[in-house]
Amino acid sequence: MVAFSVLGSFGCCHVLVRSVKFRALSGKERFGGDFVGFSKLKTTWTGRALVCKPEFVVDFEERTSPHEVRKEIEQCYELIRRLGRGVMYLGSSRTGPDHPHYLQALDMYCIADLLDCTTWSGAGPGLMDAVTKGAMQAGKPVGGFKIGKEAGEWTASNFHPYLPSETYLTCRFFSARKHGLVDATVRSGSSERTAVVALPGGIGTLDEMFEILALIQLERIGSVLPVPFLVMNYDSFYTKLLDFLVDCENWGTVSKGEVASLWRICNNNSEALSYLAEFYNLSPSNKHKQESERVSTRMSL
Repeated sequence: MVAFSVLGSFGCCHVLVRSVKFRALSGKERFGGDFVGFSKLKTTWTGRALVCKPEFVVDFEERTSPHEVRKEIEQCYELIRRLGRGVMYLGSSRTGPDHPHYLQALDMYCIADLLDCTTWSGAGPGLMDAVTKGAMQAGKPVGGFKIGKEAGEWTASNFHPYLPSETYLTCRFFSARKHGLVDATVRSGSSERTAVVALPGGIGTLDEMFEILALIQLERIGSVLPVPFLVMNYDSFYTKLLDFLVDCENWGTVSKGEVASLWRICNNNSEALSYLAEFYNLSPSNKHKQESERVSTRMSL
């Protein structure tokens, strides 16, 4: 009898099969108390281990084909070409409409008004939903790169519940999606006004934040001109993370002041609006200022 654990990555999902036991003479395999005959199992040889899948079959030829990944990246680029570059919002998919951070994210349409650009996101629920709805209510274009499985709701479908199909792409590959998230903010000329805005979020948001931060740090983001990176520290959400980065400086794993020079920490939308207006040498209208101040004041009560 041989027992081992297998961790496999299938498209956009990951499968962990624990303690897979093979009985050489019985011809049966035990999965969590149920016995399944080998004749009913579908198997795939990965080159290292035999992966048994009793319910579904993954097309490994598609998964390992660079042509499929490249095709999806090209689809991301085409969507950006049609809708235009703009502000990419990263944020939690779990934060519901009754949360104060959702209301603040909803007010982010002021940035789209100021920069006159497309609002981009992961086209998921939570804070991504908030910025999308805010931009749509303000009459601004929106676009998104959805993933097949998102934390929170909307996990059962590859389709967005209300966005027109021509405004978003459901990605199978995280690598393609990340190309889209980055390219939507690239500036090839002074007329393009873009930004990356990190709203409060979890593991996925932190992954995207630090990947983009590393690209900016290493000057590999692919932008001819600098792209402003804003971290929305609502209610001191990111304060402990920022403290950790200071600890990294003290340990010598990060250069002094390096991270602070790569992004801008904003405590509210009013600070974000003012920073972007200064960055792009624009003048926010009194309407924008009043709206941002009104929301900031309401959130502080």
